[in-house]
Amino acid sequence: MNLQGITAGAVSAVNPFITGQIKASQGYATAADGSQQPGYANPVDVQLQVQALQYNDIVQLDGLNIQGDRRAVYLQGDWDGVIRADQKGGDLLMFPDRKGGPVRTWLVVFVFENWPDWTKVAVTLQDG
Repeated sequence: MNLQGITAGAVSAVNPFITGQIKASQGYATAADGSQQPGYANPVDVQLQVQALQYNDIVQLDGLNIQGDRRAVYLQGDWDGVIRADQKGGDLLMFPDRKGGPVRTWLVVFVFENWPDWTKVAVTLQDG
C-alpha cells in the first residue's frame, strides 16, 4: 500500500510538491593519484515534498554527527544514502530551498524510511 500516494493530496494542500532532480550514485572511480571520484547517473526529474526535520529526526542525525543545513525530503521511489559495503555515496538532489530561490545541490546523508514506492531522506546542503 502506497501511503505516501494516498496522503499526497492532503499534504500538498499545505506544503506543495516541488519539481527537483535526482542524480543516483553509481559508486566511485579511482583516479591516477589514488583519490576517489564519485560517479552519478544522469539527472532525473522527481516530485519532492520538502519539510523541516522533526524532533526525532534531529536527535537521530545528531547521534550520527551530521551537521549543516538539513531538510527532510519525501520522494517517490527507492533511493539510497551512503552504503559503504556497496561503495556507493549518497544520491544528490537538486532543488531550491525556497520558492523562487536558486536551485541548490543537496546530498542524501541518511534514509529515515524506505518503502518500495517512496523514501524519506535527510539531505544536507552542499553548495551553501
